[in-house]
Amino acid sequence: MQNWIAYCLVFATVALTVAGQFLLKWQVLRAGALPEGTVEKLQFLGKLLLNPWVLSAFAAAFLASITWMLAMTRLQLSHAYPMTALTFALVVVGSAVFFNEPVTPLKLAGLLLIIIGICVGSQG
Repeated sequence: MQNWIAYCLVFATVALTVAGQFLLKWQVLRAGALPEGTVEKLQFLGKLLLNPWVLSAFAAAFLASITWMLAMTRLQLSHAYPMTALTFALVVVGSAVFFNEPVTPLKLAGLLLIIIGICVGSQG
């Protein structure tokens, strides 16, 4: 496997992880507030767990694990793992776009630090 393929697999891991998070958030928002009673909570969770979109989010997480294993056959963990921090940046940006969540100056500063950390941490 060539190195560029390994980097594509790392990016696929990140993309699948982020997609799964967005799917879960979307479906939890659609499901509404968590009920008060224990039985109702279990029914609520059971209904979510059988939701096809939630199942697809789990499938995305599983596929992310597979792409990660394939990437690990080619890259050092200490080199590739910092790149997975891109999930944090993509989730913040995507949450603002898809769920109208606020992006504060502190969040932007945090994203900048994460990106700097990715650049520094994935060297060598």
